[in-house]
Amino acid sequence: MDEVTQWNTFTRLVKEGREVDDIAATFGLPDLMIRRILALGNLLPRIRDLYRAEKIDRATVRHLTLASKSQQKAWLALYDDPDSYVPTGHQLKAWLFGGQSIPSRFALFSLDDFKGTTIADLFGDDRYFADADAFWDAQNAAIDAAKNAYLEQGWSDVVIVAPSDHFHSWEFEKAAKRKGGRVYIDVRATGEVTFHEGYVSRKEARKVERGEGTGMAKPQRPEMTSTLQTYVDLHRHAAVRAGLLSHPGVALRLMVAHAIVGSHLWTVRPEPQSTRNDEVRESVETSRGETAFDERRRAVLDMLGFSAEEPTVTGGNGDDYGMTGVLLRLIELPDPAVMEVIAVVIGETLAAGSAAVEAVGSEIGIDMADWWEADEALFGLIRDREVLGRLVAEVAGETIASANAGEKSKTLKQIIADHLAGNDGRKQVERWVPRWMAFPPSAYTTRGGVGTVAAHVKAVAARGQNAQPDPDEIEVPFAEAA
Repeated sequence: MDEVTQWNTFTRLVKEGREVDDIAATFGLPDLMIRRILALGNLLPRIRDLYRAEKIDRATVRHLTLASKSQQKAWLALYDDPDSYVPTGHQLKAWLFGGQSIPSRFALFSLDDFKGTTIADLFGDDRYFADADAFWDAQNAAIDAAKNAYLEQGWSDVVIVAPSDHFHSWEFEKAAKRKGGRVYIDVRATGEVTFHEGYVSRKEARKVERGEGTGMAKPQRPEMTSTLQTYVDLHRHAAVRAGLLSHPGVALRLMVAHAIVGSHLWTVRPEPQSTRNDEVRESVETSRGETAFDERRRAVLDMLGFSAEEPTVTGGNGDDYGMTGVLLRLIELPDPAVMEVIAVVIGETLAAGSAAVEAVGSEIGIDMADWWEADEALFGLIRDREVLGRLVAEVAGETIASANAGEKSKTLKQIIADHLAGNDGRKQVERWVPRWMAFPPSAYTTRGGVGTVAAHVKAVAARGQNAQPDPDEIEVPFAEAA
């Protein structure tokens, strides 16, 4: 295997939880070689393609694995310019680590307050620091200030990666602040600083997945035997849950904290809202309902002290520290605020297409016309001519539907769109919702295959009505063509 193929293989094994020494033993290669090959992951895809095509040599690509993304882009710009010198091999190493002046754009501090001197190039496109020592004094002070700011924001740790070291992305995995993620400040010898927010080492991530601790030394002679510990734990557990019977407010907040963070007894997953269709995804993301929910979710994230960039409130890793922090925050909040949190939590974890959606939608009186209006994504997905004929009849009337029964699907869709928009003098049809989307839902044909109707049948049955509800009660009969 060439090195690029090896990189693909080794990267997959690392993501599966294999350690470097284990991979080395499997393939009979030195640990150092495995680490060098994994470092290819720091390269931009085009550089890997050039290496695969043997347009750059091994020494050059190995030095590029130590370059930041901006340095790689700058090197590619030189490579593409036939009139520019392209550093390779040892010249590339000098170019990366001090063979060039420090540009002012790398400064984390205000140039207005900088006491040192900067000089401009002949064209004035950029400025450079004349005194490297003065730059680093100011830059290090700014780095320390950034570290303190991150710690004040609640990050568990901030690690400064010195210029002599490197942040290799393949050695880390993303982890949110509330899941123990750290901030790594990657400082380059060139003066460039990159902030990597929310990472833990792969070893730590594997330990969390296995439910192991942080590696604290185990006491040689524990004060309590495991059985004695179990005795104490079970009695305290019995006392606390009996006491919670008199404190329903705390019990409610404890349950919400479990739903948010999880535990080894609780597994709660957010509804992924997944679809492979880009038009469907965009339609949902820009809908009134999703926009309103996302606004409230961000308010709840702020209320709980989470980052506004978190994609969900729920989905924690079940650690005791996170659970306790959320619980204590919920105890501080008044009941109305806790109810807002609950609404977002259950909204995130309510399964799309489920009978629960049908039951809740009917119970609280959802009118889909308040939250949805027809768009191109909907009409692009309707391909059944019989259904299109029923839609025309519903929107434009039976007469127009009969007159256009032989038209192509594109024409039928245009008729529907024109009546919904009120084009060409037509009376605009407002607040139209297809039967499948309404609460309660119904079908346009007798052929079945409507998921919302099937889910509604379950919801009706659960209300204590007949196990097989009358179809006329939940499904509009198919209107025979004249």
